[in-house]
Amino acid sequence: MDWQEFRENLFEKSSWAFNLSKVVVVLVIIILLTHFFIATIFVVSGGSMEPNFNNGEYLLINRLVHNFKRGDVIGFYYPGQPSEKYIKRVIGLPGEKIKINKNKVIIYNRKNPDGFVLDESFYLASDNFTQWNKTWQVPDDEYFVMGDNRGNSSDSRIWSTLPAKYIVGRAVLVLWPIKDISIINRIGY
Repeated sequence: MDWQEFRENLFEKSSWAFNLSKVVVVLVIIILLTHFFIATIFVVSGGSMEPNFNNGEYLLINRLVHNFKRGDVIGFYYPGQPSEKYIKRVIGLPGEKIKINKNKVIIYNRKNPDGFVLDESFYLASDNFTQWNKTWQVPDDEYFVMGDNRGNSSDSRIWSTLPAKYIVGRAVLVLWPIKDISIINRIGY
């Protein structure tokens, strides 16, 4: 092999490697943009959302959703330690008053000034009780959130309402384990 052939072979090989590296860089940029601006993954940690979401499940969180509705499952950074990620369900909306009494969640708002009992049969087992006797006022731009496993959840009942600035987005899909892959439907209240 002479010098000319060696250079041509080297150029062909380096051209292939250069093209591959361009593809890798573009893919990394797409993944990072998606992660930081469109969707991210949260891992369920602990039993606070059982039986609907179990320890170790991976949930896809849609970062583009900003108008949360009652019943939405959201991913957020815990206000007391922003490096921790939590998954909880939205119970109370900004400006509402939440009262828990005799295992019932009662919501007071403009539409229902006398309050209404929240129907949680969509996601709570009949033997899962919300044992508190307290009232909370939800400030503007904050939410009242609770875990589905009410006896085993650190949530707004303990650490108060959740400022919207800590919310990453709404859970839309269970990604892992494979046998549990499913869409997380919104509840129509």
